[in-house]
Amino acid sequence: MPEAKPAAKKVPKGKDAPKEAPPKEAPAEPPKEAPPEDQSPTAEEPTGIFLKKPDSVSVEAGKDAVITAKVNGKELPAKPAIKWFKGKWLELGSKSGARFSFKESHDSASNVYTVELHIGKVVLGDRGDYRLEVKAKDICDSCSFNIDVEAPRQDASGQSLESFKRSGEGKPEDAGELDFSGLLKKREVVEEEKKKKKKDDDDLGIPPEIWELLKGAKKSEYEKIAFQYGITDLRGMLKRLKKAKVEVKKSAAFTKKLDPAYQVDRGNKIKLVVEISDPDLPLKWFKNGQEIKPSSKYVFENVGKKRILTINKCTLADDAAYEVVVKDEKCFTELFVKEPPVLIVTPLEDQQVFVGDRVEMAVEVSEEGAQVMWMKDGVEMTREDSFKARYRFKKDGKRHILIFSDVSLEDGGRYQVMTNGGQCEADLIVEEKQLEVLQDIADLTVKASEQAVFKCEVSDEKVTGKWYKNGVEVRPSKRITISHVGRFHKLVIDDVRPEDEGDYTFVPDGYALSLSAKLNFLEIKVEYVPKQEPPKIHLDCSGKTSENSIVVVAGNKLRLDVAITGEPPPVATWMKGDDVFSATEGRTRIEQRVDCSSFVIESAERADEGRYTIKVTNPVGEDVASIFLRVVDVPDPPEAVRVTSVGEDWAILVWEPPKYDGGQPVTGYLLERKKKGSQRWMKLNFEVFTETTYESTKMIEGILYEMRVFAVNAIGVSQPSMNTKPFMPIAPTSAPQHLTVEDVTDTTTTLKWRPPDRIGAGGIDGYLVEYCLEGSEEWLPANKEPVERCGFTVKDLPTGARILFRVIGVNIAGRSEPATLVQPVTIREIVEQPKIRLPRHLRQTYIRKVGEHLNLVIPFQGKPRPQVVWTKGGAPIDTSRVHVRTSDLDTVFFVRQAARSDSGEYELTVQIENMKDTATIRIRVVEKAGPPENVQVKEVWGTNALVEWQPPKDNGNSEITGYFVQKADKKTMEWFNVYEHNRHTSCTVSDLIVGNEYYFRVFSENICGLSDSPGVSKNTACILKTGITFKPLEYKEHDFRTPPMFLTPLIDRVVVAGYSAALNCAVRGHPKPKVVWMKNKMEIREDPKFLMTNHQGVLTLNIRRPSPFDAGTYSCRAFNELGEALAECKLDVRVPQ
Repeated sequence: MPEAKPAAKKVPKGKDAPKEAPPKEAPAEPPKEAPPEDQSPTAEEPTGIFLKKPDSVSVEAGKDAVITAKVNGKELPAKPAIKWFKGKWLELGSKSGARFSFKESHDSASNVYTVELHIGKVVLGDRGDYRLEVKAKDICDSCSFNIDVEAPRQDASGQSLESFKRSGEGKPEDAGELDFSGLLKKREVVEEEKKKKKKDDDDLGIPPEIWELLKGAKKSEYEKIAFQYGITDLRGMLKRLKKAKVEVKKSAAFTKKLDPAYQVDRGNKIKLVVEISDPDLPLKWFKNGQEIKPSSKYVFENVGKKRILTINKCTLADDAAYEVVVKDEKCFTELFVKEPPVLIVTPLEDQQVFVGDRVEMAVEVSEEGAQVMWMKDGVEMTREDSFKARYRFKKDGKRHILIFSDVSLEDGGRYQVMTNGGQCEADLIVEEKQLEVLQDIADLTVKASEQAVFKCEVSDEKVTGKWYKNGVEVRPSKRITISHVGRFHKLVIDDVRPEDEGDYTFVPDGYALSLSAKLNFLEIKVEYVPKQEPPKIHLDCSGKTSENSIVVVAGNKLRLDVAITGEPPPVATWMKGDDVFSATEGRTRIEQRVDCSSFVIESAERADEGRYTIKVTNPVGEDVASIFLRVVDVPDPPEAVRVTSVGEDWAILVWEPPKYDGGQPVTGYLLERKKKGSQRWMKLNFEVFTETTYESTKMIEGILYEMRVFAVNAIGVSQPSMNTKPFMPIAPTSAPQHLTVEDVTDTTTTLKWRPPDRIGAGGIDGYLVEYCLEGSEEWLPANKEPVERCGFTVKDLPTGARILFRVIGVNIAGRSEPATLVQPVTIREIVEQPKIRLPRHLRQTYIRKVGEHLNLVIPFQGKPRPQVVWTKGGAPIDTSRVHVRTSDLDTVFFVRQAARSDSGEYELTVQIENMKDTATIRIRVVEKAGPPENVQVKEVWGTNALVEWQPPKDNGNSEITGYFVQKADKKTMEWFNVYEHNRHTSCTVSDLIVGNEYYFRVFSENICGLSDSPGVSKNTACILKTGITFKPLEYKEHDFRTPPMFLTPLIDRVVVAGYSAALNCAVRGHPKPKVVWMKNKMEIREDPKFLMTNHQGVLTLNIRRPSPFDAGTYSCRAFNELGEALAECKLDVRVPQ
């Protein structure tokens, strides 16, 4: 039995080998990998940085795909950063799933980078356009390719052949009967695979939860959801959704669900709103599967059927999936919390340091706790790498700091800080610190049993080194001592022997430098002859300015080597004043030798200045010498630096000279200034400034500045002085403008003015008013506190006096120049004749509707205050309906609800003693007209009907402008419009339907609109059917021709110059008359100043901005073939006083 099955399967393979599926599938395998360059039919020439671009491939679903590209490293300044994208924007990375893997390799010999993209078990959702991006510092290039995914191919013939088997067991391959059961089972498997394939094609490789999200979303949100979940086949998705939309079932619990996604900025609040069908249903909110409880963070609201979840002060922790559950139904949404853009406030600054220094590179951003990315030469710096590279990150509020405790040469480069709102970069330059030899070792000649001391001094205290004798390192022993104190390195050899003679070298660690000296062993055989010689000091003052005087610059090293002689060898003693020096170590020390005594000061200070005395003694005698040591230094900083006055773009800076000039006279000063908050100082002078008062110019008004001063002498520049207090260049305003007198009484004067022409950054706090009696020079204040408005009344002035006034603007910089009246003002009441300033809209009839309010404000003038009287038709007005309020400058006529009885002519009288002025105001209160009367059908012929009516009894106190006619079939009584704005009291209704019977109704129309009720025809128009002959009555046709006739004549007008005016009249005539306008009997032609219109017989002549020259007699002539008509009026143009 076991042997029969394999034998049965081998039969078709042997016979039908050419038809078998595997050989056919063999060519389909190569597309999984990119074909070689020389065999690819679409291979492109290398362009840019790509030696080989990725090829578009076609892959069978379920198999693996490999995309390969090669990059020329010779074209790149550094190692490239490789990014793969699906479409144009969806980056493929670790979050794309385990199916996607990436590989990079570098051939150092050819400097070629090979990059590969591996996609395991390709699905239909992987098809689409892809993009490869290569970036190295400032160089960036990209190329696109396509992956096409095909459905799995199955060879029906191959499957069928393999499914056949013979029933005989243990027989030859061609014996036995064919068994079709395997084929039947295979067909079932094929059908299942086809169904599965169809389902996969429909799903497009998109997870089911995304389909559910798309089904509940609006069409306008499809593209947004596709962007979030990386769906590139939008057309296939829309086809799939079109089928799925039919199956969407209406929710029983929700009438309005949550949107698929919400977005909110961090720190803001958001409301999630859902609407349920039954307000009594219990509802729960969940966040990432955990139920949300009410709190100050999460607020629940019930408004009718709406249920609202408010999330306050959203943080990144609120970026989650939210769910609403009502009974067994759920709806989902996602909340995306958007980080606000992080801006760079203070960027990185370039730094130049030495190896071993501590370096801090700081950047300040706009948000605390913001995420920033540090990069060096285009490569991201992470905390994981910080332990290897000896750097660390530090956050201090909004400041982010990169710290190198011990910087090395490898740390140099370009550093970049990137946020989601900007980026900045700076260079860090690391240099080797040059080692300076301050004191070289000297050759020594030493006698037997004496001590040999080799000593050198270098500039860096941290430098260590080794001592060598004839190339062999010297090790410490009982006789040999090696010491390192600060910058000094010593090699001490006690009890010198002949074998100690040789070349000694000191080599500093890490520097290509060596210091050498020779030790000579002196073997002297002397017969001792006692000799006595008094001691003597051989003093040589080099660089002296006077006898035995030495000058040294502070900070420099001083070594006084004083040669002494005497036998026996004398003992030297050094003193400063009365104090004796005995120290042999330290900054100030004494070094004794047989024939020399040295006084050494390592770094001279001011305190070292004074007179020094050396005294040498031996049994024979003594000798004394004195040296005056003068220490010169840079001066102290200047004192009392302050700004005494400021202007619009200048400031005066003064200071006191330094208390200590450093031992050299101060030659001048250097000045700097900066904006407050900035770290960049700007030099104000490059040549020393000798005075102690300086005027700084070219500053920006309204900006805070600080300044500082350096003192300079022959030695150098002092430390900077204390910064001045922040000051702002600012100037007083210019003088107020257009100062005039508005009013004068017996004891007061009212002034008005306009703001200054230039105010500046300091703004203006107000104005001070001052006055001065004529003949006096003393200005008295009229107000103690500045007044803000541009007007002021000065009170309690002496009657009859002549007084000058002036106004001064005040701001933070002080008082402006005054604006003074040219002539003094006499304090006396001015009598002014009464005059009414009637507004333009009241010079014609003032029309209002019934129920509206009447509010007329009419200004007038006159001094003293005039008496105001209102009358109507010569009788006093009804105070129960009309309310009148009168002030010094105007009178108000007010009616709360206008009635038609309020129409008429009102007369306003303004009187002062025997002087008065009057004005007439015409008021007309209108309302809707009544319905037309006696509407009836006068005549019917064919499909036409003649309808006539009479005007309404009540026209609403306004002219009837037309009629609105409607018709209705007697069967339906539905009304339809026939005519609008019909001006005549009759109309002909055409196109009526034969066999129908019609009613007609008419609305009257005036300025207020259509009447509330219509007039309905008493009889009907019955349109007879065909077959009935109608014999019209014989009548003579009416002649409608008429000569021109003016219905409304021209009216004399008085207009104000500069305001447009219009002349109106109405004319009637048939045929339509021609119209000619004339001024002073001269025809007005194409003049742009005049505009002539004719609207249904209403003639208008518009005059743009008339002047006195446009006054005169205007006439309108209308004529046709039957005659002519003429209308005239006078136009008077007045110039306002």
